[in-house]
Formats: sequence, C-alpha cells, structure tokens
Amino acid sequence: MGFVLMLHSIVRWVIVLAAVVGAARYVLVLTARASGGRLDRGLMSGYTGLMDLNALLGIIYLIGSGIATAVWFPLPRVEHMVTNLVAVGVAHLFASRGRRAADDQGLARQNLLGIVLSMLLVVIAVAAIGGWSR
Repeated sequence: MGFVLMLHSIVRWVIVLAAVVGAARYVLVLTARASGGRLDRGLMSGYTGLMDLNALLGIIYLIGSGIATAVWFPLPRVEHMVTNLVAVGVAHLFASRGRRAADDQGLARQNLLGIVLSMLLVVIAVAAIGGWSR
C-alpha cells in the first residue's frame, strides 16, 4: 500500500500545479490578456481527470490499508475522503457548466470558479489528516 500512497501524494502536487496553471490561464482570459480556445477546455479536463485519478488512488489506499490493519476507517481519513469526493464533484460540476458557456469569458469564469472552490475543499480535506507535510 506504500506505493499507492506515494502515487497519491505525487498526484496531489500535479493537481496543485494544474490548478495554478489553469487559474492563471482563466484569469488571463477573463482580463482579456489572452483569447480563449481549445486549451481552456483541455486544462479543465486535465484537472478533473487528475482529481478523478487521485480520488481513485485514495479509495484504493483507504480500503487496502483498512484490510491490512485492525483499524478500518479512522475518522480523519473518512473526513478526508468525503471532502475530497465533494471537491471532485464540484470540479466536474463547474467543468460541465463551463462547456455550456456561450463565450470564452463564460467558460473561463466557470472553470476558474470550479478550480478555486474545489481547491478550497482540497485544502480543508488535507487539513483533516494533518496537513501537506504528510
């Protein structure tokens, strides 16, 4: 299970990087310093895909470590999982709303909101298990 936890930890930093790049891109589009395009949809798809992957890795780790030890589901891990699953749902919700936007600014606004809100939930979820240093 150590390998799954290591992957889960690595992917979280890739998610942070994707969130920073995506948020910067959407701010540029919203301030008219860049024009929208296919890149915007791809960034949000990549972000939500990484969130999905990390959620799957986290679930595998939670179940696998629960089977391997006597302590099945400690409350902080359950809080972490539930909050992150809500974060994944928020990212997907705003990504789908963004796809229906009529213009590039609407797409950028929806995607930026999705990234910001889902990352706030991720910060809360990571705090539930003791912070980013783990």
